[in-house]
Amino acid sequence: MNVHKYMRQYFMPPQISYDWAKKDYIDKPPAWCSVDLRDGNQALIEPMGLDEKLEFFRMLVDIGFKEIEVGFPAASETEFRFIRTLIEEGMIPEDVTIQVLTQAREHIIRKTFEAVKGAPRAVVHLYNSTSVAQREQVFCKNKEQIKKLALDGTVLLKRLADETEGNFLFEYSPESFHGTEVDYALDICNEVSAIWEPSEQRKVIINIPETVETAMPHVFASQIEYISRNLKDREHVILSIHPHNDRGGGVCDAELGVLAGADRVEGTLFGNGERTGNVDLVTLAMNLFSYGIEPGLDFSDMVRIRETYECLTAMKVHDRHPYAGDLVFSAFSGSHQDAIAKGMNYRKENNTDLWTVPYLPIDPEDVGRHYDSDVIRINSQSGKGGVAYILKENFSITLPEKMKEEVGYVVKQVSDESHKEISPDWVYQIFREKYVDLKPCFEISECHFRQEDAIVAVAAIVQNGKTNLVQAKGNGRLNAVSNVLKDYFHITYTVSVYEEHALSTGSSSKAAAYMGLQADGRMFWGTGIHEDIISASIQALAVAVNKLLNSNK
Repeated sequence: MNVHKYMRQYFMPPQISYDWAKKDYIDKPPAWCSVDLRDGNQALIEPMGLDEKLEFFRMLVDIGFKEIEVGFPAASETEFRFIRTLIEEGMIPEDVTIQVLTQAREHIIRKTFEAVKGAPRAVVHLYNSTSVAQREQVFCKNKEQIKKLALDGTVLLKRLADETEGNFLFEYSPESFHGTEVDYALDICNEVSAIWEPSEQRKVIINIPETVETAMPHVFASQIEYISRNLKDREHVILSIHPHNDRGGGVCDAELGVLAGADRVEGTLFGNGERTGNVDLVTLAMNLFSYGIEPGLDFSDMVRIRETYECLTAMKVHDRHPYAGDLVFSAFSGSHQDAIAKGMNYRKENNTDLWTVPYLPIDPEDVGRHYDSDVIRINSQSGKGGVAYILKENFSITLPEKMKEEVGYVVKQVSDESHKEISPDWVYQIFREKYVDLKPCFEISECHFRQEDAIVAVAAIVQNGKTNLVQAKGNGRLNAVSNVLKDYFHITYTVSVYEEHALSTGSSSKAAAYMGLQADGRMFWGTGIHEDIISASIQALAVAVNKLLNSNK
């Protein structure tokens, strides 16, 4: 790794104020432009076909995009046919503007206008590269010659727009902006804009592309702030940005760029694009949403959007991708699970609409995710809170506080030994096996009561295939059954914990009872589930005593 061959490849603006840094947050969304069907599509190993592009376009419209870059018409016949299909089949909604890209080359510009002929509203996006590296190494032209390419293309665009049927707006990008002297890029943008004569009714878009992200986000923000303040006819110019993610800072660049004066952001769903991709519009929009700001894009069915995107592009959304990944709302850590469970309970108990649940920046339900399968997930790293939450939310099992730790360790041990995640159904199965159905030493097949000077319990104890009727007195039914077991098995214990609750409502509702016995400094837990609360309590007691007896073998 030879660090000495690298150097700074960006330019600071002549004047730096950092006023953007004084702003606390973005208070309204920028205009969004999806470039999935051009920038994202050209980065695919196998670009989308016509039918796939049409389906993707419909999805973008459903999400709420009002500006959609639909292609580079001169790139291929598929691109050209797709744009013609949208126009000729009347598939562009009245409130949606399509956008097409063209280099500042005459034959490409002419092909572009052939493609957009008859468009109800289309942005023709002109670009040429302006960076030092491109001027010296690719085009072998000086600054004036590069500017002439831009201005010649600008004039031709204006003339062809007047000659072609349709409604056209203009956009210009000084490609490879980061490697371009800021004043030089600004000068070209101002001259291009002047030729197009921006007005309130026909604004011009000046787009600043981070074609390759080479500077830190604060540098980009300072560049955008300088350009925003020095654009001529600024009130009639829409300042757009097009961040890429080569340094991993695309989202930061976009957010700081908007703080610095950008009115519009071009990007893609999930950050698709060449190399490390474009800025991710899903993350940008959801970041605004998490601050209580309506982003103007609807990601409430994130799972369907992600699945459609993956199907059409053959790209995969990472499990940890913000807001959309399979695991972004999942907590495996015991401490995280406990905090989330308590936060969810706090919302219920306080009947609050505000979302302040620890570790979850947004409510998973707002993007179509589910608490039972997405939030608390159990493996060997989980804790008592997570297991208890799963049992309560999925199966209405509300464990006594003192029982949670033991149940948590039992489930964690299964995960540790199997090296697998434990699903909610598996959690319940383990709980049933260890705390409801466990009767290795005996069962109580039936029990009857009669009233004498005290409650008398007559229990049928099944042991080793034989049934013995045993009776004892107590100050209540459960106490009488407990005395039966103490006398029959010659054991001593104290009922330390007893709790019960309904599992459901209605005439056929069931109840759950929890029994914690203390003997020789240890706790033995059992659970009973039955329509009758006394029967449920007897079952719980039987399981706990079975555990006590089994521990003495």
